[in-house]
Amino acid sequence: MRILLLGRDGQIGWELQRSLLPQGEVVAVGHPEIDLTDFKKLKELVQNVKPQIILNAAAYTNVELAESEPEQALAVNGTAPGILAEEAKALQALLIHYSTDYVFDGEKGSPYIESDRPNPINMYGKSKLIGEQSIQQVGGAYLILRTSWVYSLRKKCFVTNLLAWARKNQTLRIVTDQVSNPTWCRMLAVATARILEGTSHSINRLKERSGLYHLAGSGYTSRFDFARAILANLPADFPSLVERILPASTQDFHDQARRPKFSALNTNKFSQLFPVEIPAWEHSLQLALGDPSAYSC
Repeated sequence: MRILLLGRDGQIGWELQRSLLPQGEVVAVGHPEIDLTDFKKLKELVQNVKPQIILNAAAYTNVELAESEPEQALAVNGTAPGILAEEAKALQALLIHYSTDYVFDGEKGSPYIESDRPNPINMYGKSKLIGEQSIQQVGGAYLILRTSWVYSLRKKCFVTNLLAWARKNQTLRIVTDQVSNPTWCRMLAVATARILEGTSHSINRLKERSGLYHLAGSGYTSRFDFARAILANLPADFPSLVERILPASTQDFHDQARRPKFSALNTNKFSQLFPVEIPAWEHSLQLALGDPSAYSC
C-alpha cells in the first residue's frame, strides 16, 4: 500500500511519518518541497505518486497571522483540501484530512458533536471549515478528523510556549475562559495508524465509513488548568522559575483573532465506529512530558 503524507515536518506529520511505517510505503513531503498554494504542482504530485491513501497533515495554523493573511490561509486550508479530494476521487484513493475545533463559535456550553452547526469566529476557523466543505462537495472516500489543541514538544504550540515562559518568569498569567481537549500529536498519529491497520486488505471498509469525525484527547480542560498540569508534570531537572500562575481573561491579551470559549469535542461517534480511542488528556500529557528526547529541540 502506498501512502502520500503531506506536512511531514508539522506536529502531526512528524509523528505520522513514524507511526505509518508498518502500514506500507510512505511518501512524505513538506515545505518547501511542496507548496500547497501551487495547485498545479499539488495535482502533479498526487498523480505521480498514485497513492491509495492521502494523508493531509499540512495546514496554515497561525491563528493570529491568518487575520492579516486571509488569502494564504484560505488557499492552504480551504482550496488545497478540495483539490486533494478531487485527485483522491480520480484515483479511487482514501483521503484523510485533519480539521479543528475552531470551526465552532464556542457558545454551545457543552462538547460539540459532528452534527452541530459550525460558526467560526476567526479566519483560521473559517478557512478550515471551507476545507471541510470542499472535501464534502467533491465526495469520494474521505475521513475528516476534527481535532483540538494539538501540541508537541518539538514545534511552536501552547506547551512549548509555556515551557519557554517557565524558564524566564516567576509569574505566569493564563486564560481561564478557553476550554477544549488537549491532544498530544503522537496519540493522534497512533490513532490514525491504528485505523489503517490491515487497510491493504480492507480499504473498502474504511471507504464505507467516509465522513466527518471528532478525534481528540479524552476529556477537556481550560488553558489555565492545562498550564497548571504542564508545570506539575515537568521533570525534576527542568529549569522552571515559576512561583505563581494567575488566572486571566482572554480579553486581557487583546489578540487580533477571537478564540472560541468552549470548543471541546465529543468523540463518541469515532470511538463507536473505530476500535481506537485517544487516552485522557492528563495521561497523554504525563507521557509527553516524561519523554526525555522531547526536550532536545
